[in-house]
Amino acid sequence: MSNRLTAVLFVLTCTTAPAVAQDAEPLSAINWLTQTPTVTIDIAQEPPVANEGGTPDVSVSQLGSSGRDAVGLLPGKVTGLPNSLWENSRSMDLADLVTDMPEESLPAIQALMYTLLLAEANPPKDAQGNDKLLLARIDKLMALGAIEQAYALIERANPDRADLFQRWFDVSLLIGQEQRACDMLRASARLAPNYAARVFCQARNGDWDDAVITLNSANLLNLVSEAEDQLLVRFLDPELFEGEPLLIPVTEPDPLQFRLMESIGESFPTRSLPRAYAHADLRDNIGWKTQLEAAERLARVGALPANRLFGHYLGKKPAASGTIWDRVAAIQSFETAIASEDTAKIASTLPSAWTAMKDARLEVVFAQYYSDALKDVPAKSVAGTLAREIRLLSPSYETAARQGTKDFLAGVAEGQPPRRPANPTDLAIANAFHGAGVPQVWSNRLARGQLGEVILLAMKSFQQGAAGDLPALTNALATFRAIGLEDTARQAALQVLLLERGY
Repeated sequence: MSNRLTAVLFVLTCTTAPAVAQDAEPLSAINWLTQTPTVTIDIAQEPPVANEGGTPDVSVSQLGSSGRDAVGLLPGKVTGLPNSLWENSRSMDLADLVTDMPEESLPAIQALMYTLLLAEANPPKDAQGNDKLLLARIDKLMALGAIEQAYALIERANPDRADLFQRWFDVSLLIGQEQRACDMLRASARLAPNYAARVFCQARNGDWDDAVITLNSANLLNLVSEAEDQLLVRFLDPELFEGEPLLIPVTEPDPLQFRLMESIGESFPTRSLPRAYAHADLRDNIGWKTQLEAAERLARVGALPANRLFGHYLGKKPAASGTIWDRVAAIQSFETAIASEDTAKIASTLPSAWTAMKDARLEVVFAQYYSDALKDVPAKSVAGTLAREIRLLSPSYETAARQGTKDFLAGVAEGQPPRRPANPTDLAIANAFHGAGVPQVWSNRLARGQLGEVILLAMKSFQQGAAGDLPALTNALATFRAIGLEDTARQAALQVLLLERGY
């Protein structure tokens, strides 16, 4: 592939929240954007492969200043996407498509979704400042557990409006950085999402008497629930209730209730809570097994970088056996083999490590992290065949294809699979690389400049294709190729073939 524009999805490697980026500062002023990227999407500008329909005009336009839907963390020069990405679609249509995107999809599609969620682009022309698309993007990031990115995106949008402040306040609580939100609430009480938040921030700011008065008034007016009242009373005067349990158990806490429960020593397990809460279990004062489970849960959807996941695996020696401990032991044995630079040991420990990663649905994370260590495993061996398949799931998939057997997988990796394979899934993929066109309804949208909408529709179609709808698979892959997302198409096709998810 030639003339590549590389879109980089940056995932935070620090646990502190990013600083506010001022309008006059370049994007690189956000310190975590200088971290090493963990997911890379190569958007290749190649000749269109569709036989019918138009391809989008990807000419660069000026980024407009009206509406917060334009706010993003990745500019067009990073994503390779035009500023007109959203401009010509209806804001509600886009918001609905973003909301409906599943959180757990194949990693190539997850990576593309992150790029869209974080992209700077002009707002839809019909937005009129309603910012429906921005709110949907923030909500999807939170659903994915990418709360640091959600926090930074909201700050760039300036959370001086109730709907944005509510989300900023929730994320601030989940990452333990609520002081700035409370400072803002002190200056502008109208932003308070509820009286419980107002009482919490008054106490957080040291205004204990005001907090008590506000809570009593809210109780008289029935403006706080009984569960909120119990939590806040214990938060304001913990000594009065020392050793006493909550009278009303909170089974589905919101971020404020979750934070209050922690502060009074009633910590809540996050396994049954939305993914964003899992970050609370990554802290050093949490048990190792709980840390591991949270790290896997977040890494599975690209919300935690690979180096942090494997840092948890390698943290200490397992003192027990069982599924997750067996996985830790397998990864640690493999890591020891790599450190020894002993190819035979690498080959012997690889199958167990790979099986462990398959059980956790973390194959692509493993491939991205360890692909370089596998390049010297002898090709003509069982381990060599496995190492090649793993490398085909990594960013070095083209190199792996050139060095191995010239089979269907190699053909997909190089963008030239055999035309008529016998397997139906292989055939559906091959058709996307040999003449299948963009569906007419999507071609019409491309002709109207609705590129972002078509990408979202193709992602949804791909999900259906991965679940067995083979025409949908062909349509999605052919569309990715036609609009320049060649790398996404190849990686997604390889993941369908090698991971066998069956969504």
